[in-house]
Amino acid sequence: MDAAVTSTIQECARGSLSGDLAFPDIVGRLMAAGVERYHTDYSRQETTYYLPDGASLVVATPHPPDATGAEFCAATVAGAVRQSQRGEHTYLDFIRKTMAAGCVGYFAQITGRRVIYFGRNGESHVEEFPSRPAGE
Repeated sequence: MDAAVTSTIQECARGSLSGDLAFPDIVGRLMAAGVERYHTDYSRQETTYYLPDGASLVVATPHPPDATGAEFCAATVAGAVRQSQRGEHTYLDFIRKTMAAGCVGYFAQITGRRVIYFGRNGESHVEEFPSRPAGE
């Protein structure tokens, strides 16, 4: 993985945690850098980014050690996603809310335009990326 891709990934990770970058900005930057997907693991507090050639990079994503809910609630996860889409909370708030809803992490499939959230017992909830604006 070249230095420019590594730098983009690290900037996106920092920007999400600080609130300086929103999800659409992050996805756009990662896509331009050639990242096809990433996996965020709340328990390990890290995100692994993957390129099509099999290269990967693990980046620490420290967040408060909130408790993970015992039951996975897809409706609560979906609600937190909608709040993010409306800009109503930070990424750290999103992590806290989805963890409380029993989510242990997610896969963002950039090329597939969806995010798969999952619970500790294999439960899952899929969110499609919002539609692209006309002209994209």
